[in-house]
Amino acid sequence: MIKCIIVLYIKQRGNKDTGTEGVRANQFLQQKRAETGTVNNLFHRLHLEGRNLNKLRAVDVLQITEHSLQSHESCAEEELIQTFIQKILMMDYRARYIKTKKNNEEHHTQRRDNHSSEDESDIFYEMVLSNKGTSQSDLIHPMDVQMAVFHCADGFLKQLMVTKLSQCQYALPLLVPDPFTQQIEFPFWTFRQINKSWKKRNTNKEFIIQNQPINKAETPMVFFFRFGSVSSSKSHLINSLINEKHNTFFHRNCPGSSRTRVLMDGVVEIAWFCPSGKNTDKFTNCVAFCNLHGDAGDHEKQLQILTEMSSVNVVLLPHLQRNGRSAENIKNLYKDRKPLICLFTENESTLTETQKGKYKIGLKNRNQSDVSEELRRAINVCLSESFSTFRLEDVSKHSDIRVDEEDEDCRRGREAAQQMMSLLEKKYLTEINESVLPHQGKLWHQWCQKNKELHRPQVYETEMDLSRKQTEMKKIREQQHESDISVFMKLLIKQMNSYAENAEKIFFIKWLGILLDEYTSADLSNLRHKYDKKWSTVLQLKYNDKSEQLKAEQTELERIYEDLQAAAFGLENIMREIGQIYESCSSVKKNKKDLQVHFSSLPSLAAEMMISGFPLELMDGDAAHVPVIWISAVLDELIQKLGDQRVFVLSVLGLQSSGKSTMLNAMFGLQFAVSAGRCTRGAFMQLVKVSDEMKTQMNFSYILVVDTEGLRALELAGRSTKHHDNELATFVVGLANLTLISIFGENPCEMQDILQVVLQTFLRMKKVRLNPSCVFVHQNVSDVTAGEKNEERRKRLQEKLDEMTKLAAEEEVCDVESFSDVIRFDAQKDVKYFAQLWEGSPPMAPPNPNYCENIQELKTTIISRASKSHGLMLTHLKDRIKNLWEALLNERFVFSFRNSLEISAYRKLETEYSKWSWRLRSAMMKIENKLQNKIGNEAIHEVEENDLQRELKKTSDEVEKSISDFFEKDKDKDILIQWKTSFEIKIKELQENIVRETKRKLNVILQQRDLKKIIDGQKTRHENTLYEKSKELAFKLKDKTTDEETLKKEFDLFWEQSVKKIISDTPAIRGTDIMRDVKTLLNDIYESVPVDHWRKSSGYNIFTVESYSDYAIIRESKKRETAKDAYRTVIRTFGYTKTLSPVDESQISSLITDVVQETDRMIHSFNISKMGYNISYIQQLTGYIKRKVKDHQDGPVKYVFKNEFFMELVYSICNRANKMITDQHRLFREAHDPKIYAEKKREEYYSVFQKYCHGSASAIMFGEIICQKLKEPIDHSVYKKTARDLADEMRSNCESLNGNRSNLEKHILKTLAEEEDFNKYMNYIHKPRDHFKSFIRDEVSRYITDKFSVSVLPKMEENIKLLQQKIMKAAHESTEHVQVNRGDVDFWLRSFTQQLSDVLIFSEKDLRGVKHDVVDDLNLLEDVMRRELPAIMTEISCRFNRSTFPVKLQYKFRPDELLVDHFCQCCWVQCPFCGATCTNTIENHPGDHSVPFHRVRGINGTCYPLTQNLSADICTTLVASHQDFNTPDGRIPYRDYRRAGGVYAKWSITPDLSELPYWKWFVCRFQRHLEKYYNETFQRSGEIIYEWKKYSKQAAIRSLDQNI
Repeated sequence: MIKCIIVLYIKQRGNKDTGTEGVRANQFLQQKRAETGTVNNLFHRLHLEGRNLNKLRAVDVLQITEHSLQSHESCAEEELIQTFIQKILMMDYRARYIKTKKNNEEHHTQRRDNHSSEDESDIFYEMVLSNKGTSQSDLIHPMDVQMAVFHCADGFLKQLMVTKLSQCQYALPLLVPDPFTQQIEFPFWTFRQINKSWKKRNTNKEFIIQNQPINKAETPMVFFFRFGSVSSSKSHLINSLINEKHNTFFHRNCPGSSRTRVLMDGVVEIAWFCPSGKNTDKFTNCVAFCNLHGDAGDHEKQLQILTEMSSVNVVLLPHLQRNGRSAENIKNLYKDRKPLICLFTENESTLTETQKGKYKIGLKNRNQSDVSEELRRAINVCLSESFSTFRLEDVSKHSDIRVDEEDEDCRRGREAAQQMMSLLEKKYLTEINESVLPHQGKLWHQWCQKNKELHRPQVYETEMDLSRKQTEMKKIREQQHESDISVFMKLLIKQMNSYAENAEKIFFIKWLGILLDEYTSADLSNLRHKYDKKWSTVLQLKYNDKSEQLKAEQTELERIYEDLQAAAFGLENIMREIGQIYESCSSVKKNKKDLQVHFSSLPSLAAEMMISGFPLELMDGDAAHVPVIWISAVLDELIQKLGDQRVFVLSVLGLQSSGKSTMLNAMFGLQFAVSAGRCTRGAFMQLVKVSDEMKTQMNFSYILVVDTEGLRALELAGRSTKHHDNELATFVVGLANLTLISIFGENPCEMQDILQVVLQTFLRMKKVRLNPSCVFVHQNVSDVTAGEKNEERRKRLQEKLDEMTKLAAEEEVCDVESFSDVIRFDAQKDVKYFAQLWEGSPPMAPPNPNYCENIQELKTTIISRASKSHGLMLTHLKDRIKNLWEALLNERFVFSFRNSLEISAYRKLETEYSKWSWRLRSAMMKIENKLQNKIGNEAIHEVEENDLQRELKKTSDEVEKSISDFFEKDKDKDILIQWKTSFEIKIKELQENIVRETKRKLNVILQQRDLKKIIDGQKTRHENTLYEKSKELAFKLKDKTTDEETLKKEFDLFWEQSVKKIISDTPAIRGTDIMRDVKTLLNDIYESVPVDHWRKSSGYNIFTVESYSDYAIIRESKKRETAKDAYRTVIRTFGYTKTLSPVDESQISSLITDVVQETDRMIHSFNISKMGYNISYIQQLTGYIKRKVKDHQDGPVKYVFKNEFFMELVYSICNRANKMITDQHRLFREAHDPKIYAEKKREEYYSVFQKYCHGSASAIMFGEIICQKLKEPIDHSVYKKTARDLADEMRSNCESLNGNRSNLEKHILKTLAEEEDFNKYMNYIHKPRDHFKSFIRDEVSRYITDKFSVSVLPKMEENIKLLQQKIMKAAHESTEHVQVNRGDVDFWLRSFTQQLSDVLIFSEKDLRGVKHDVVDDLNLLEDVMRRELPAIMTEISCRFNRSTFPVKLQYKFRPDELLVDHFCQCCWVQCPFCGATCTNTIENHPGDHSVPFHRVRGINGTCYPLTQNLSADICTTLVASHQDFNTPDGRIPYRDYRRAGGVYAKWSITPDLSELPYWKWFVCRFQRHLEKYYNETFQRSGEIIYEWKKYSKQAAIRSLDQNI
């Protein structure tokens, strides 16, 4: 490296004496080595080692860090870099004045040890004694900090930094020597995003506003340099010409300056003076000022370039010396025709023109102002005579300097962007959008308009009309899809997909943005100027009330406005075009023919841009529409790339030009458009990353900043509406966790305008339970530091807010009195006052440091607020955007808003509730089983609730902890908290109900036990009699014969006689005829109407009737008949309203549902499989039904029931339960009929008989008898335990049963669609509860069949194994107890049965009658059981199979019934319009009833009034319309359906105009079936829409996953 420097040095010396060149080169080498060491030391002190290679990146410094949240006026050396960057990004020009803290700063006053007395002190001695104090040369020079960052930054950070320096009105690096190689660099790239504005007068004395990219500006340039060491500051002198109040160029008298600067020598800085058009301007045109730092004699290349390019050269030197080092240079400059001004620091002369264009000024002992004025006059004279201009891009034409834009990535990006721009040549700017960006033009705007019309239906628009609009929208999308992609867009997409490295892509995008801005800036500026002039004319005419002329001028204003919109062509337009290409392809579900990549890859491009720090358009400002499909796809891609990160959404709202974008840019270092010519349209969002260190303190990874167009925007003048402002405000406030409300100044009118919009927005948020917060930012407030004034301001604002809250509440129909009733608001903390942005008058004024302080304070407040918020997951953000926009499209925001995030959280809560309730039920089932065994064993004689609560406590505590953990730790805990109390109450109520129900069931079993004891005792006596008699016979034959055949004959004879005797002594158990008993009872009740006769003339099932009108008589009103009543009477007389009202029908349906549910429970409680059937059961059912019917019609209903209703209801319910009762009674009969039972036991008894014949010991026989007696209890226990285990497993593993009610509903609908069975559909529609039960039973049956060998059988085998172990353990421990306590066989038996009383119904009474007093070898008894029990278990196991598993279980213990009982404890309320059943998991749940999607109303037989045409309407469409419906109190609009009261008021039906294919497919698929079923037709008003017929079954099924 150093060799290169020597060569460069020799080249620079030219043809001078080479005799001493070696010596000089050596000296130069030593000097450069020293300088390199100094640079390395500087970088080391600044902690930048290696950063010249591993560059600082913009993406890193823009992160939210702990350091960025603190205000630093001073810092340690190692923090200088990040403090400088933080301040410069915030546009705080004090970034150059940061003080450095020393470790011993608190001992800043150096003192020497001096033990002498005061009298001996010597001022002369002490003041000169020591120089130990900190030398100024030890401090790091502020410009070294700036240049160190410059050298260590990557291209993007360098550009950002220089742009911010320019905004701070600082001079910018133009030529920069590399500190290690000394190669000169021209950082042209860093100037590319700088624009300058100025105002000047033309020859007609008219003001001309210039707004240009600075790299394109052609201006005069004044070049300042010095030779040698001078006593005056050159930089200070230039500052006095540009802005004497601001240090544009850093100079020796600036705070923090020191003599030792390392990186500034040879650097050329440039600044521009921009005139304001006032008489006080020092220069009438824009002038560039260049300043070469250091001795120009040491930097000949820089001197040569700048003197050549300058309009005027200004040199500082002490005095002229003919033989001085700089003499040759001065001579050449003097000879040159270019103006030269020499400033002599050791001369006292005033301004003197030595010859034309050559001036001298002395500086010594001169007044600075005088010198500055003379210099200004001289420069102005020189400039008036000079015609040379300076352009930045011309600097790059010089050889031997490095241009940063020639770096590989930057160069390739520029070339690609230039190739793109070449495609725009010779195109009129106003026509570019139409030709280059066709997808976002008229078709997109038409689609947006149609979409708004679709969501805002007019009076009496039908489903057919809405479908027509949807068809038109599809056609527009198809036209959009057919539009050719322009060559420009094809090339752009190709380029963006071609870059492997992210840096290359970013360079390309930035270049394209820069070149597009350059391309459009001139035309936009002219159009803006035209618009402003025309706007002023219109205002004047409005003031003078010249209506005819005004109309013409307004038309012209509109035309110019349209040209302005058409001329807007930037990156946002390009990304909008990509978005519309994607949306058109997505809508028609196919790729465009001329798109080289698949359209699904397009969102990835936008997502990558967002990650790289580019903003993305969220709301199209031209169409005033959110492209939801595109935005959702981009967010999906973000989730793919970043994970589902949590973001804190910060939005800003304010009037046009109230400083919103500027505030965000300063706060986060962003680059939202801020110039008057490029005001924000619509809304843009940009990601700001939170650093890893801060993530530990925050609950999110990014801040999503949303910038918006101004309310009451100037561009929308003449078009702007209150509606548009409300829409925008509602959208961004609803989206954000925190909204900044920007108010410019303290103008009461402006405040009134914005506060009205804001307040209505917050009222809406309150109504839909969104909880945003806000901070009011008053910008441009004078004297912000005056405490008393600020207090007064806050008080006034609070009063204004309260006053306007009342007004807004009236409009939104909301009962609030003050602003704090709407949101939490603290005027002390939530109101900020900002100083004015500029310190002086633009365009030369720098940003106000107080403004930057205000920004820092606000940023800290925001982050503090954010740290207490959980923000939004990106998936939730996507849903929130969609929900907000859908609601806004429907105009009635509060009514239409569907909070998907809240719905999702509630569904999750329902799923958890289902798990908690199942845990309690499952635990109680085990407790119930245990207690049933104890009751059967007569171990307990009463059951108390306290006992059950105690048994359940462990599970209850676990559930309570699970609930607490869920509400405290779930990611949506902030949303879930609103339901915490109600769900805790619900779980407590559920637990109490489970306990009560269990107690009731166990008490029924206790009551039945005595009767069962008689039945079971009789069976046991028969068994024991047979045992004893066969034993006696065996003892008789024991010594007489051993022949098996003889023994068999003797036993068979004995068996036949004994069984015959038992049968003769025992009444036979008859079969059942349930329906005969029902008819007998009903005939007894209603003798006048024979049941058989009535049954023939009526329907056969009350559950399938379409209407209950035939069963009821409308009560006549006793009130005087009004006109309306008279009308109804006439209608009724002519037969039009013989039917009950929908409310009446709903009431009767609910009554039937309640009766069915309770009678089911009663039938289960009869325990028929154990107790047998009795006609008294039918009597109990009939009595209950009669009471319910009477109570119902005695209530507030408008009808009475005919007798036929009661009869039909009893008959239908009993007919429905017939099979179950019959099956249960069959099981009882098989278990208790002596003949059947004895036949089953024959082989078992013969085996015992044989063993007695062969002389087996009493202990052996008793052991075998015990094993035989255990067989049935073991069998029952295994089946019951397996059923419970299986229910648990299915709750976890079966997809349809492992979630909440909505999940179950989804699987039912999928199954129905797959099977396409119309009868099942009708069962589901008219008897949803029955269908649910059938579905669950089918699912369980299928699961058992499919998983029997892999799940059911292993469970049964495991349960039988565990039971065998428990039995043998009980036998062994009982033997030990007998031995310890010297007991007998009775003691053993008592101990054995007690230990098993929890798991088996087996007690001593089961062996009563079996003589066992002779059994004395209990060890032998235990051994026999150990030997015999496995065989018994094997025998039981062998009977396990698919077919017998469900049959062997008692009905109430079957897994399907356990799951039915669990799932059907939910809401069954049906929509009063379409009959869809509420999908809430909880019965009597808090809040409104709702369903994921409603049905076509004709599905449940609803017709249009006074017609036989089935309705093709859908509730969610009707509630968005202006149509109305009939109620007993008159007609009510569907959109106000809650006003109808009753069941209507308890339903939440939000407008939904999405496709909802499922029920539309069903109607088309089963149209003929429905028409035949209801004997009505889908015709005329109810004609099925053609578009519906295009939905496939697969699309219908897919829609279920999308909606549920």
